[in-house]
Amino acid sequence: MLPTTATAASTAPPPPPAPAASSGEPHEALLLSLGHLRLRELLACRRVCRRLRDAVAGDPLLWRSLAVEPPLSYRITDEALLGLTERAEGRLRLLHLLGCPRVSDAGLLRVVERNPCVTELFVPSCTGLTADGLVKIIQFLHEHKGNLSRIRLHGICKMTNHHLDVINSLMCKSSQQQDAQALYYNHRVHEVLNTEDECPIDVDVCPICRNVREVKDSWSPCRGCFFCVARCETCGGCIDLEELGETGLACSDFLCMDCWLKLPKCCTCNRPYCERHSNFKENLSPSGQFTCQECAAFATSLESLEEGY
Repeated sequence: MLPTTATAASTAPPPPPAPAASSGEPHEALLLSLGHLRLRELLACRRVCRRLRDAVAGDPLLWRSLAVEPPLSYRITDEALLGLTERAEGRLRLLHLLGCPRVSDAGLLRVVERNPCVTELFVPSCTGLTADGLVKIIQFLHEHKGNLSRIRLHGICKMTNHHLDVINSLMCKSSQQQDAQALYYNHRVHEVLNTEDECPIDVDVCPICRNVREVKDSWSPCRGCFFCVARCETCGGCIDLEELGETGLACSDFLCMDCWLKLPKCCTCNRPYCERHSNFKENLSPSGQFTCQECAAFATSLESLEEGY
């Protein structure tokens, strides 16, 4: 006879607990996210555990696109670059080197010889490269696959019209492609690498100084490099000399009159900061009034002189 506290509908015993996951093993979702990480983050994942290290090192697809950005740019040597690109197993497609001064012509040539299918080669401000060496590298890619579609060369020293003509001919750049591009001029080429720009090559002959530099403007009156034509930091339009004198800024950039009028001004010198340097404002009030750094420093020095007397 059953005890009074027990019934036929007694609760079934709970199922056995699921086996616990091995301690220290990464979740599968983390492995799927590796393809979205930058190089610095990808290299850091190798130190987490053995499984992540094997996943990073053993998947060539993770290394088909390699972008070396600061602060890693200053540490990458020819040997280090070759070691990173070897992980693509000859299937490297996109190679973006942003300001890597320790990469040489010979080192980059070794990389493309092992990866002849490169379609994008970005080497802005890589001061260890030369115009002659880049022409040789681009010629190698053209002769073997002919798939190179975009290159970025601004900041390469001693680039001449002859170098540019050879590169254009190797890339089969037609005049129709040049006319079809509506480009926005941004002179901060050393800070941001614009990967959305679809033009095949980023440099051209400046019609004013005749040097090979970034010349990105479809308006003929404003066509020229940054050294020849002053540009507005906000809208990218050109600024004439008279307007430049009337639109003084509290920072080192330039603004056109339309953009200058829209910004709040320093309560002492009536000069604004551009949007890029707006964090330099001092004594900022809820109403938007502020003091620029130069005026604040002058006021501090004046107070020190008065206290000295």
